[in-house]
Amino acid sequence: MNSPFPAARTGTWLRRTPLMLALSTVVLLSGCAIHPKPFTDAERAHMAATERTEMFSQQDPVNGPITLDEALARAIRFNLDQRQKMMEEALAQRQLDLSNFDLLPKLTAAAGYTARNHELASRSVLLNNPSETTVPPSYSTDKDMHTADLSFSWNLLDFGVSYYEAKEQADRVLVVQQRRRKVVQLLMQQVREAYWEAAGAERIHDRIGPLLDAAQSALDDSKREQQAQLASPLDTLNYQHELLDLMRQLELVRDQLEEAKPRLASLMNLDPGKEFKLAPPAGFDEPQFDMPIAQMETTALERRPELLEAGYNERIGVNETHEAMAKLLPGIQVELGEHYDSNSFLAFHTWRDAGLSVSWNLLNVLNVKNIRGEAKAQLDVARVQREALAMAVLTQVHVARTDLAAKRRQFELLKQMNEVDQQILEHTRNAANANAVGKLNEIRAAAGAMMAELRLYQSYGELESAYGQLLATLGLDPVPDAVKSHDLAALEQAIDQEQKHWDTLAQGGGNKP
Repeated sequence: MNSPFPAARTGTWLRRTPLMLALSTVVLLSGCAIHPKPFTDAERAHMAATERTEMFSQQDPVNGPITLDEALARAIRFNLDQRQKMMEEALAQRQLDLSNFDLLPKLTAAAGYTARNHELASRSVLLNNPSETTVPPSYSTDKDMHTADLSFSWNLLDFGVSYYEAKEQADRVLVVQQRRRKVVQLLMQQVREAYWEAAGAERIHDRIGPLLDAAQSALDDSKREQQAQLASPLDTLNYQHELLDLMRQLELVRDQLEEAKPRLASLMNLDPGKEFKLAPPAGFDEPQFDMPIAQMETTALERRPELLEAGYNERIGVNETHEAMAKLLPGIQVELGEHYDSNSFLAFHTWRDAGLSVSWNLLNVLNVKNIRGEAKAQLDVARVQREALAMAVLTQVHVARTDLAAKRRQFELLKQMNEVDQQILEHTRNAANANAVGKLNEIRAAAGAMMAELRLYQSYGELESAYGQLLATLGLDPVPDAVKSHDLAALEQAIDQEQKHWDTLAQGGGNKP
C-alpha cells in the first residue's frame, strides 16, 4: 500500500534533521558557556561604599551624651549580630508559612496548544499477515488543538508527612528565638562592661597628656643637670629611669584607653571613628542580688535559652520519628479533574473525571522495628544531654553568684585604694619642692592616683559584667517579651522597667520572672 507521505520529501527531511539538531546544539552550547568574571575595581568600590552606607543607614543620630540605658537600647536596636538573629527568626517564620501551605491539596491548572505539519495518520495491519493492511491510513486528531485542565489531588500520606514537617518547622522557629535571646543576653553583658571602661577612659584620657608633658619636662631638666654635672651620675640615671618607666606606663594606659570607645561603638553599631560623649550615672551604684540560691536554680532551669532550645530539639526529634512512621503507611490518592480539548473529532470536548488509588510498599513494614529503636535511642540521648546541660546550668549559677561576690569585694578594695592614692597625691603636692626628687614624687603620685582611678572604673565595669553574667545565667531578658515600640525611647523605658523588675526579684520579692 502506498504511503500518504511522499518518500523523497520524507527522506530528505530525515536526512537533514540530525544535521539541524547538531548545529542547533553547537550554537546553544557556545552561547551558554560560563567563564569566571571577577569584580572590577569600580564594582568593588561600589560594593564597599554601599556596605558602609547600609551598616549605619538605620542609625538614630547621637544628639547628646549617651547614658547606660541608651547604650543598651542602641545595642538591642542596631547591633549587627542582633539584627542577623532577628532576620534568621523572620526567615524561619517564612519557612513555617511555606510548610503550612504544603498541608493543602494540590490544585493544578494547565493549558496547551499543539500543532503538526501533517495529520496524525496511522494504519492497522493484520496480526497473521503484517504485509496486509485492514483499512487505508486514517486520522482522528486535528493538526491544531487547544487543551485545558484543572485538576485537584490530595495524597493523605503526603498530608501526614507534611503535618509533622510543619510541626518540626514551628519548633525550629522557637529554637531560633532562643538563640536570639542568648545573643541579646550576652550582648547586654558586654555593653555593661564596655560602657564603664569607656567612661573611665573618657574621664582619665585628658589627664594623661599633662602628666606626660610634666614627665618629659622633668626628664629634660635632668638631662641638663647631667650635662652640667650638678648631681651624682648614678642618682641622675636612676631618676631618669624612673621617669621613663612612668612614661612607658602612661603610654600603655593611653593606648588601652584609645581602644575602649571603639569597642563600645562597635556594640552599639556606631561608626568606630565617630566621636561621642558618655553620661554615666553619678557615683558607683553597686548592683545587689540577694535572691535565694534555690530560687536562682529554679529560675535558671525554667528560663535558660539553652535548656529551652534543647527541649524544642527533643520535640523535633519526636516529630521526625512520627514523620518516618507516617511514611510507612499506605498512600491514598484522591483526584478530581475538569478537562477541555478542542479536537473536532471528539464527541465531547469537555469532561470530568475522578479517581482513587491506594499504594503501599509492603517491605516498609519490616523497617518498623528499626525506626522505633532509633527513636527510643534518640530520645534517651536527648534526655541525657538535657540533664547534662541542666547540671552545667546549675554549676554556672553558683559560679556566677560567687564571681559577683568576688568582684564586689575587689571593687571595695580598689575604692579604698583610690581614696588613699588621691590623699597621697594631695599631700605630695602640698609638700612638693623645686628639686628633682620633689618633681619625681609629684609625678609618681599623680600617675598612681590616675591609674588607681582607672582601675576603679575597670573594676566597676567587671562588677557590672559579673552582674550581667549572673542575669544571663538565670535567663533573665533585658527587655520584656512585649514592647510597645522598638524606637530608642521606648526601648530605654522598657530596659529601665525590666531592670527594676530584676531588682525586685533580686531582693526576693515579686512574682517569678
